[in-house]
Order: sequence, then structure tokens, then C-alpha cells
Amino acid sequence: MNIVLLGAPGAGKGTQAQRLVRDFGVAHISTGDLLRAAVKGGTELGIQAKKYMDAGELVPDQLVIDLVKERLAEDDAQQGFLLDGFPRNTLQAVTLDSELSELGRELDCALLIDVDRDVIINRLSSRRTCRACGYTGTAADEVCPSCGGEMYQRDDDKAETIANRMDVYEKQTSPLVEYYRGQNILKTIDGDRDVDVVYADVKEVLGL
Repeated sequence: MNIVLLGAPGAGKGTQAQRLVRDFGVAHISTGDLLRAAVKGGTELGIQAKKYMDAGELVPDQLVIDLVKERLAEDDAQQGFLLDGFPRNTLQAVTLDSELSELGRELDCALLIDVDRDVIINRLSSRRTCRACGYTGTAADEVCPSCGGEMYQRDDDKAETIANRMDVYEKQTSPLVEYYRGQNILKTIDGDRDVDVVYADVKEVLGL
């Protein structure tokens, strides 16, 4: 089971990924996590990536691909993987296909968790975070239910910021969706429902 997970910020990809990892033992490969771990570990690729990150620049595609290839070689990824946050554009998708082919592997599915733009903006802009412990709640939480700390709205969770992130996502990812549709491996799930219902559909389309 080799899957690329697609969906806008706040669509619920992370929740579905966690369940697939828990129930089926696939490796969850998040490029954000890979970059942070490589930088923290001081690896050769991490040192290169840090130069771009410190300068506020995007890490080049090939560097990210090299990190992903390293991760795919690890033991837990041999039974299957779930790519989250990569590829982000068609060029990366083509490169990924080529690299996987060299490894004798291929994608089984590109899984799109689809949620309406307005729903996502409302969902994320109602999110509140505890200053003390980092607990994530909603606007209904006046104090943190976990530690009693002050709840606040992060800049990332303000409606105008979310709208900008959605614009970037849509510009980058729409061609990617079409790319995988053209390969007949795109599966689309309605993510605007209860997480258990969404997960049941995810398992069904993946034949699990």
C-alpha cells in the first residue's frame, strides 16, 4: 500500500493518516517532519536544507526527494508508505514516479481528502491554542481544558491567513490532482463528515 495523501490544510489528512498507520503499520512520511529531523540530527542533507530554511527560502525539490528516498529505504517503509506533504506540484510528482521506479516500486493510490474551501476556513479560524501547554481547542474553550491556561488564536489560524494558504494550495495542487487523475490512481473522499465515516470510506476505496 503505497499512497500519496492530498488535501488542503485543515482537511483532516493528519487524522486519517494516523489511523492508517495505527491499523495497518504503513510508514507515515511527512516531509515537514523529515526536514526537521534531518536538521536536528545534523545529517548531510539536513545541513544543506538548513541553509535554505534559515534564509527563508524553499528547500529545493531534489533535496526533498533525496530525503524521501532515504526514508523509503528504512525497514518500516518496506510494507508500504503514506506520503504526506509531498509531492506539492506536478514536477515533484513526475520526479517521485521516476525515483520509485528505480526502487522497483510504484504508487497504488493518490488519496484526496476533499473539503469545501469555506468549511476549512471556518474550521481553522475557530481553532484556539493554549499558551501554556499547546492544547488545541475551539473558540468555545475560554480556558484550556487540559491545564487551565489562556487560550488564544494563532496568526496562522486567522481567516485572512488561512485564505492565503488556501490560494497557494489550490494553485499548486489543482494540477497535481489532474496529474494523478490522468494516471487513474486518484481516489476522492468527502472529508466534511464525521472522522469515523471518512475513515470507513478511506478503507473502502483502498480495499482494506
